[in-house]
Amino acid sequence: MTKLEIDAYRKELLALRKRFGEDATQLQDEALRTSEGEASGNLSHVPIHMADLGSDSFEQEFTLGLLENDEQRLKEIDAALERIEQWRFGRCEECEKVISKERLEALPYARHCIECARKHFSRE
Repeated sequence: MTKLEIDAYRKELLALRKRFGEDATQLQDEALRTSEGEASGNLSHVPIHMADLGSDSFEQEFTLGLLENDEQRLKEIDAALERIEQWRFGRCEECEKVISKERLEALPYARHCIECARKHFSRE
């Protein structure tokens, strides 16, 4: 892989890191706002319906799930940036073959070639 290609992947990874970082911050704020509202109690005299509590709980769990996904992507992106610094980017961590450009264009933080990724995910 050329230095120009590596630089392009670095820029793309940094842009993804920024985007997912902003998304994670927004999701975290949203999840905290929901839980803070519940913790502070209902200040109105209108009774809370159980279905509303269930919906709020579902929304908070869903938001926390999205946040967890974004945080995992951020870890993967940071690991890919580290591989760039160590001159290991673009090589499969399992078989050490070159990861195809098509795979890196679709998933620039890919750790494995498509064959090893299939093996890895079929075990789970």
